[in-house]
Amino acid sequence: MRKKAWSWMLGLWVSCWVPILQAAVGEAQEVAPGVWFHEGDLVRRAHCNTGWIVFRDYVLVVDANFPSGADEVLPKIRKGTAKPIRFAFDTHHHGDHAYGNAVWADQGATIVAHEGVLKAMQRFETGLFGGAPGRWEGEARGRSDVARSRLVPPSLLFPDRMIFDDGEKRAELVHFGVAHTEGDGFAWLPKERVLFTGDACVNGPFNNAGDGSVLKWVPTLEAARALKPRIVCPGHGLVGGPELLDHQLEFFRTLRDEVKEFVDTGAGIEALKKAMPALREKLGRNERIRNFIGGSFDGMAEKVFGELGGK
Repeated sequence: MRKKAWSWMLGLWVSCWVPILQAAVGEAQEVAPGVWFHEGDLVRRAHCNTGWIVFRDYVLVVDANFPSGADEVLPKIRKGTAKPIRFAFDTHHHGDHAYGNAVWADQGATIVAHEGVLKAMQRFETGLFGGAPGRWEGEARGRSDVARSRLVPPSLLFPDRMIFDDGEKRAELVHFGVAHTEGDGFAWLPKERVLFTGDACVNGPFNNAGDGSVLKWVPTLEAARALKPRIVCPGHGLVGGPELLDHQLEFFRTLRDEVKEFVDTGAGIEALKKAMPALREKLGRNERIRNFIGGSFDGMAEKVFGELGGK
């Protein structure tokens, strides 16, 4: 009876919580009991969003951030709980989500990720694995926080799913397929119906397909949407509801369909580039997807062109 009462109260608490999910950048907000979301300062510091889940005996962090981002979030976690931070989950291998791993490792955390994250690090962060200098030694070294830190790869890997369940809380780390990168992972809390998406879903003009595939991104998002989350915590931008996944998915479908017309008619890449301003303007008339049009739009359109077999 007590268990049923708790389940009912939890459902009511979460459903009442959803309409007020807004907070300023840099403020920690509890999106469900023991589930926290922190919007990173992307504009000034290139920080991603970070989440953390407070289990009975430990804390699981979602997205390690840059070292300076991890340093900012750590005291906010400590303000709410003294439980040890046992795990940090990299949703993918990019620096703003994984270069802060050392901060969490120094707290005693094991770094967790889909096995594709380690493969990507071995390919791109080649200096760590005995090859030529890679991103860690190159473009990231312009950041003082990275220069003072060390790269810690994930050591606890999963192929499709990893589950944390202490009887009170359950978090499922899931890989649905390629999207923003080949190793994208989601953190899904089925009881609270909260989904952390990493950069597979963002809230703003922050998409980038350089290490991923726009065509494969669509079925990956469809699988995530099938979970029917109440609350979506994106990799960048404000937390939102399920409509955030709907709009992100509609953006990629629309972009795919518009570029496909250039491929089907045999128009070359230069024709697509010439039409890019008009394409931006056309998609921008759709209020549900204009939020995603930004600096990387041209590159994503060209990526779709190539994936569809354009010449």
